Amino acid sequence: MKLFRLTILVLLFLSFFGFPSHTQPQHAVIWKNVRVLVYTKNGKGYVHDNISSAVSCIQRLGRQYGFKVDTSANPVVMTEDNLKHYTLLIFPSTNNDVFDNDRQRLAFRRYIEAGGGFVGVHSVTGTERNWKWFKMMLGGTFAYHPKFQKFRVKVINSAHPSMRGMPAVWEKEDECYFEKELYPGPQVLMAHDLTSLDTSDSTQRNNIIKNTGTFGDLYPAVWSYHFDGGHTWCTVLGHDKKDYSNPLYTQHLLQGIEYVASQVKKIDFKKAYADTRDTPIRF
Repeated sequence: MKLFRLTILVLLFLSFFGFPSHTQPQHAVIWKNVRVLVYTKNGKGYVHDNISSAVSCIQRLGRQYGFKVDTSANPVVMTEDNLKHYTLLIFPSTNNDVFDNDRQRLAFRRYIEAGGGFVGVHSVTGTERNWKWFKMMLGGTFAYHPKFQKFRVKVINSAHPSMRGMPAVWEKEDECYFEKELYPGPQVLMAHDLTSLDTSDSTQRNNIIKNTGTFGDLYPAVWSYHFDGGHTWCTVLGHDKKDYSNPLYTQHLLQGIEYVASQVKKIDFKKAYADTRDTPIRF
């Protein structure tokens, strides 16, 4: 009887306070049913030379695992009639404004509201910097990165499916991205170890301190987010085009894709509610 009462109390506690955030079930992905759109449009400004390598990597994974990969740099693909065919959209190192008009932005937003998936890679946090909803979906927007260098990245949620097999401490050469306009909600999976950054240059050291803000020694590097009806996974790792032929980084990217694909059940635009790009969000 005592055990029964204890079980009831535990269940009541969890029903009130919610189940632990790390228990996000990942359903088995039937890869042949997965179709992704790799979107490579960039706005005015810096364009990463890693984009073609990222596209080739994802195409190679598609052939290996049996999922369909379409690619486009043309924003005309951003219509509900087209997007409804995709399990998830992948933005590899996109930057600045990647849509031509608000009609395309609305179609993208409604796709997320309809239950769609999104995977963002590296400089994706510098995308659509003037669109509040998009920045909320990402969890923030780009602020600064120190010079390309070797530093440590730590797994801080080893129970998450996309962290399967990842090293607890990953030392790699990359860019340590900082964000601003941070929004609550994303579940951080990996974090930059700021103590491993090169601070010998006073200007860089001061910029790191400034952009660290109220964070301590760890700063978000990879996260997932169930946002506004959709399912997102972002990694700011992957600056070097050689990453996309590196088995460990390729595993990292694949498992992000797999996680999002496991969360997307059906693209149902009847669930979408926005009638403009800036319709107030329904939390």
